[in-house]
Amino acid sequence: MWGAPAEPADSYYEVRPECTDVPVTKFKIKPGKTLSVRKWQTSFAPDGQLDIGKTLNRIHRGGIHPTIRGEVWEFLLGCFDPKSTYEEREQLRQQRREQYQKWKNDCREIFPVVGSGQFITAPVITEDGQPIQDPLVLLEANNAGGDGPNSTEIVQELINRGPLDKKIIDWLLLLHQIGLDVKRTDRSLVFYEKQENLSKLWDILAVYAWIDTDVGYCQGMSDLCSPMIILLEDEADSFWCFERLMRRLRGNFRCTESSVGVEAQLSHLAAVTQVIDPKLHQHLETLGGGDYLFAVRMLMVLFRREFSFCDSLYLWEMMWALEYDPDLFYLYEEPTPSLEETKKKAKSMRHYGKFERENMKIKTDEAPLPISVFLVASVLKEKSTKLLQEARGLDDVVKILNDITGSLDAKKACNEAIKLHKKYLKKVLLASFL
Repeated sequence: MWGAPAEPADSYYEVRPECTDVPVTKFKIKPGKTLSVRKWQTSFAPDGQLDIGKTLNRIHRGGIHPTIRGEVWEFLLGCFDPKSTYEEREQLRQQRREQYQKWKNDCREIFPVVGSGQFITAPVITEDGQPIQDPLVLLEANNAGGDGPNSTEIVQELINRGPLDKKIIDWLLLLHQIGLDVKRTDRSLVFYEKQENLSKLWDILAVYAWIDTDVGYCQGMSDLCSPMIILLEDEADSFWCFERLMRRLRGNFRCTESSVGVEAQLSHLAAVTQVIDPKLHQHLETLGGGDYLFAVRMLMVLFRREFSFCDSLYLWEMMWALEYDPDLFYLYEEPTPSLEETKKKAKSMRHYGKFERENMKIKTDEAPLPISVFLVASVLKEKSTKLLQEARGLDDVVKILNDITGSLDAKKACNEAIKLHKKYLKKVLLASFL
């Protein structure tokens, strides 16, 4: 309602009373600016087609109301085509739920803790594929409740299988690490006091690790998945939202013997900083920080540690709205003649995010840099004076950047990122003509 006071959003993501050091949320639900339930509902045509352009503008102005955040994210992340009907989306949703359940059943046949309401935090297998026969390794799962098998049964079942193939061994080796990370993820939230929610997070990450053999599981992925569990009631829907997010970010987690995937973005960050703040870039290089490894965490988990839980969600949805491409859905789906034909249909520029529209002005074969790179650059730019005056080593750089936790404003950070993006593109274009 116009003129109504802004509503604090903290109550939607309740924090445990004993957690007194959690950053205070800055995001507030602002009538007339935040995408409300009513505005969201009126953005759909009678058959279910969504006016995504109107939605993107509203999100950029004031974020999304927590009660509809999950369903809006499904569009922002490319789970659904805005031009699809209610009926088409429901059909696709059911297909995806069945697919997720099939993968989950496959995992459970190999390791029956999956889907049992339990999870593990200690290894169950050695690197050469031998089951660890100490039943205490699954004590975490047995004490956790649920009606799943006990540790002795699981070890015996692995022994009975005989030699395991490499894919199964690699997957089983990841499961206890997922459990350890699940126990640490967003534990300040009341939501994760429930064992069933911890198990749901573990199950989704375990299934994802099974189907994505290239990436598997890496630390930080639980931070990306956790909000999906909270925002979407159905586990399969949460999985597909996470899977779509990983389509964007999986390159950061892909590792080889010689490099880590995020190094590419760190290299881009260095290039951007060198263009927009050459003095700072030179100073960081002098300190031995020219590889920008101090920014790994911000890029890997999209500022989850620098913002409160609520503010990080606000930041994410603004980023996705700014970067939005109406063809996103088609990029992730298996190509078919009907999909290709739909994709070719002309899209109004208002259906693209503001950041994406700027990228479209530049004719290049190279993939555009993600807004996350410019967000980190904007943080460095804001702390430039302090870094230049006080940083005498990389430890000082890390300390100065750690001090920003809880003090950043998500909307301001996005606006600054857009400004730096324009400045960077202008300078790069100018240099190409010289």
